[in-house]
Amino acid sequence: MKKLWNEFKAFAFKGNVIDLAVGMIIGSAFTAIVTALVNSIFMPLLSLITGKVDFNAMKWTIKSGSATTILEDGTTQVVPHYTDIPYGAFLQAIFTFIFTALCLFIVIKAINKVMNLKKKPEEPKEAPRLCPFCFQEIHKDATRCPHCTSELTIEK
Repeated sequence: MKKLWNEFKAFAFKGNVIDLAVGMIIGSAFTAIVTALVNSIFMPLLSLITGKVDFNAMKWTIKSGSATTILEDGTTQVVPHYTDIPYGAFLQAIFTFIFTALCLFIVIKAINKVMNLKKKPEEPKEAPRLCPFCFQEIHKDATRCPHCTSELTIEK
């Protein structure tokens, strides 16, 4: 039992598992931010553009048959049955997905821009020194080529 516990501890507290847990928590918090941005800003803008149409209320109603019921006085009445196909909920989900993807794109692009501002520009690399006989790369201070063993002159 102790061996099993030690194996579990070694697994559960590895750096990768902890990093994954932190990533999941940060991801769920980030999801809340993006969801709020979509629901509070982008969806009302879409509502202004579309004339305040409530997509969730959109549906097709199809007559799917009828049923005969007998009333208390002995007469019969035919009652039609209707089936609703709520396509508006599907449209709402598509718009939410598109706006969520757009928000993520904008936020990630902004984060990348800020992160790139913090990076120092890379210094240009010195061109590698090549052996004039075998054209292999050699150390800048080498006096003999390690590839073809030719004697070299140090250029200054």
